[in-house]
Amino acid sequence: THIVKLWDPNEFPQLAANEYFCLAAARKCGLQTPACRLAVDGTALVIDRFDLRVDGTYRGFEDFCVLNARRTDEKYRGSYESSILKRFAQYATPENVHADLEKLFTLIALNCGLRNGDAHLKNFGIVYDEVEGEARLAPAYDLVTTSVYLANDSLALTLNGSTAWPEAKILRKLGEVRTGVTPGKVRAMLERVAEGIHATTKDIRSYMRRHAEFAEIGARMIAHWETGIRTSLRG
Repeated sequence: THIVKLWDPNEFPQLAANEYFCLAAARKCGLQTPACRLAVDGTALVIDRFDLRVDGTYRGFEDFCVLNARRTDEKYRGSYESSILKRFAQYATPENVHADLEKLFTLIALNCGLRNGDAHLKNFGIVYDEVEGEARLAPAYDLVTTSVYLANDSLALTLNGSTAWPEAKILRKLGEVRTGVTPGKVRAMLERVAEGIHATTKDIRSYMRRHAEFAEIGARMIAHWETGIRTSLRG
């Protein structure tokens, strides 16, 4: 019914809190996320399974390694344009494809703003209730600001032929081409992501005041988020 995530504090300090606040940012951007709770001592993150129905049975789930016929060790192979957005459009339920494509684009933009360099094929997915039933974008999951641990981190997949963190104009073009919405709406979507991330920094600062052990990672997260907002979302 739940996933309990634990990490080696010497290798990735404060990673549970890192993911907790990244998921909080996703919710503030209007994305669905699984319910989660951070352990009192910050060492673990407890996440409700989003593929579990109320009656205790499981919904179908496929990640984008499966959808792209790739092995797990090929999860870093592909592009956000073709391997994620284009591939999703081929499997999504037609009546919901436009709304879900907008959410998927928002999620990609969020990963850029958060400086999450681990947004690979297995960290996006679809859920469905029946084999021939409705296929929808899965809630956002496995969101982490990886750049606080890897100084030279970059995108997990290519975007515009590169794994460099994108400028806002590249994300705007991606949104216009792959979701089919107007330039004005794409700008509004990116601004909503920027506002959601910025709003979450207040929660991080509050947590830092109560948990001195998180102060260094929290401050670095905020700095990386501000860079992501400035260059990838509002640049």
